[in-house]
Amino acid sequence: MTITVGDKIPSATLMQMRDGAPRALKTDELFSGKKVVLFALPGAFTPTCSAKHLPGFIQHAPAFAEKGIDTIACLAVNDAFVMGAWGNSQGAGDKVMMLADGNADFTKSLGLEMDATKYGMGLRSQRYAMLVEDGTVKQLYVEEPGAYEVSSAEYVIKKI
Repeated sequence: MTITVGDKIPSATLMQMRDGAPRALKTDELFSGKKVVLFALPGAFTPTCSAKHLPGFIQHAPAFAEKGIDTIACLAVNDAFVMGAWGNSQGAGDKVMMLADGNADFTKSLGLEMDATKYGMGLRSQRYAMLVEDGTVKQLYVEEPGAYEVSSAEYVIKKI
């Protein structure tokens, strides 16, 4: 079943590169008492993700902060090393937290997985963005397959 507006974010462990090593980050810690924009995409270093999706959130990070967003987080079904390298190559810095869901456990718990095996990419995340306040989904924008519109930084910032 797919997560919907009003649902609580499930407890899970994600991975993040910190101080040169992968570190666990509990979703409860990430979302508790905060306003978080989480966006997910099929994969690091992929064309739309690298040219538009992540760069948009990096560019508009100050506008999200002005609207009271504590954290912007980017999630992909990749490992923490890949997400860290991609964040570094894109200049994410402290603007966008780069999170890895290597086994897609969190993605599956949301019901937002995508089978990309016919493209040689295995199980991935659908492209989406959500606003989470204190662990509860307040807004959710899931893209149609192959689309990039409602999960863009430009679209989400207008809705907050």
